[in-house]
Amino acid sequence: MAAQRYPTVTTERQLKAAAAKLAQQCKVMSLIFKRTGTPPMRDFPAGFAGLAKIVVGQQLSAQSAAAIWSRVEAALSPFTPEVMFAQSDDDLKILGLSNAKIRTLKALSRAVLEDGLDFQTLNTAGEHIIVERLTSIHGIGPWTADIYLLFALARRDAFAPGDLALQLAVQHHFKLRERPTPDELEEIAERWRPARAVAARLLWADYAFARRALLGKPAKPIVTKTYKILK
Repeated sequence: MAAQRYPTVTTERQLKAAAAKLAQQCKVMSLIFKRTGTPPMRDFPAGFAGLAKIVVGQQLSAQSAAAIWSRVEAALSPFTPEVMFAQSDDDLKILGLSNAKIRTLKALSRAVLEDGLDFQTLNTAGEHIIVERLTSIHGIGPWTADIYLLFALARRDAFAPGDLALQLAVQHHFKLRERPTPDELEEIAERWRPARAVAARLLWADYAFARRALLGKPAKPIVTKTYKILK
């Protein structure tokens, strides 16, 4: 039986076309698209290395995450579950990894080596199955699984309702008194199906734009002062 194919967005051309279509259907997306243009692709390898890279970048700035990942990737070559699992915790700490991330990366390696996690098979599964399998691994939560779907598998309708930046962006654009919960954001995002991943990329781009404006580095018109973002 052939594996089911899920719609993806894998090129900048596809992303631009999908963003333009969303902009025609939603006033919020139209506003953001006019301000930010086509959002960046931000793709990751679809497999062990890609998921590990997402884990390393959790709760870090993009710059810090990139620096630590660069050290990890250079020190652990080839970057495989076997190589990762063989490293001592002390050696991994020297690379900048926290105790929690070391435990998660070791658990992920063990899932591949001992528990039968096969990314080639997993990557063709439905989103709920992927999330369920990945979140069964110690240290991997829904956010990490959602980001894997978005940036490693490029699923067109994936979304990350637990992402803080998305919550803040939606709170601003929909003029909500409180930051939406993951469940509330999931409900709001229904309007962007079947391209929620494209909407997420636009919202992230808008959030990044707002941060630049806050730091005095606006590339385009300043956003309103009501956009509450983390400094």
